[in-house]
Amino acid sequence: MSRYHRNREGSTYFFTVVTHCRRRILTTDLGRSALRRAIREVRRDRPFEVMAVVLLPDHLHTIWTLPRG
Repeated sequence: MSRYHRNREGSTYFFTVVTHCRRRILTTDLGRSALRRAIREVRRDRPFEVMAVVLLPDHLHTIWTLPRG
């Protein structure tokens, strides 16, 4: 994968994140609010568009698009 580009302007990325030891924490009130807060804080400094999120207790799937320019 030496030619894989991780940060190309305007590109759309699908990725999955799994919790440590598949702990079922993402759909708790605390997990959801922490995830919302983290995304909001990152978007402040490094804008991106959240196209879709599928949130499950132990993992999430998401599609993000980076801005042009």
